[in-house]
Amino acid sequence: MNTRSLLDQLLHAGKDMLQNQGNGGNQPQSRAGGSSPLGGLLGSVGGGALGGGAMSLLMGSKKARKMGGKVAMYGGLAALGVVAYKAYSNWQTHNQIQGGASPGQPQTIDRVPPAQIEQHSQAILRAVIGAAKADGHIDDRERVLIDGEVERITDDSELKRWFDQELAKPLDPADVARSAATPEIAAEMYLASLVMVDDQNYMERAYLDELARQLKLDPALKTELETQAASNLG
Repeated sequence: MNTRSLLDQLLHAGKDMLQNQGNGGNQPQSRAGGSSPLGGLLGSVGGGALGGGAMSLLMGSKKARKMGGKVAMYGGLAALGVVAYKAYSNWQTHNQIQGGASPGQPQTIDRVPPAQIEQHSQAILRAVIGAAKADGHIDDRERVLIDGEVERITDDSELKRWFDQELAKPLDPADVARSAATPEIAAEMYLASLVMVDDQNYMERAYLDELARQLKLDPALKTELETQAASNLG
């Protein structure tokens, strides 16, 4: 499967839809400068409630409505990797100062060899799907819309079957967390989930906390990921 391609397209489709809705169909305005590694991130989105659409629904329109139309989306996997790397590096440095062993360079998705990208991408996409279901909002009609959009943007039949199966599963943080084969993947999965949910919603906050527990995130790393998400993605 080519999960990376689908995930990148979903992230960009969600970002573009939010930008277009927020700017009334005009060219989107980005808050980040072109020289920044986070230059692909979307800044503020105005214009009130966002319209329908499968990617808007999956990629955070619920959060945008709850937060008055202000939301941040990834420009793609590279941006996610940059933020995850920064959070993980800060956490490692703190541990070293506290007397831990000298850490190696974090192997986040923006830095891993090509052979490992699929493993990271599939885990992140599973986390995105899980987080989208965290408030119990995706019903059968919306599943059909999302499946139709996935059908439109990929011709990978194996990937489409996998995606549909993941969307249809009952939400289980322990099952989602099983994809975290490395600590860096666990950090990426939690970071992606943070962007998807409204952490002021009790159900979604409870899901995030349980996911962190199942991912076995160190509390200090969890806090660092939340700090970086608030600074760079909020």
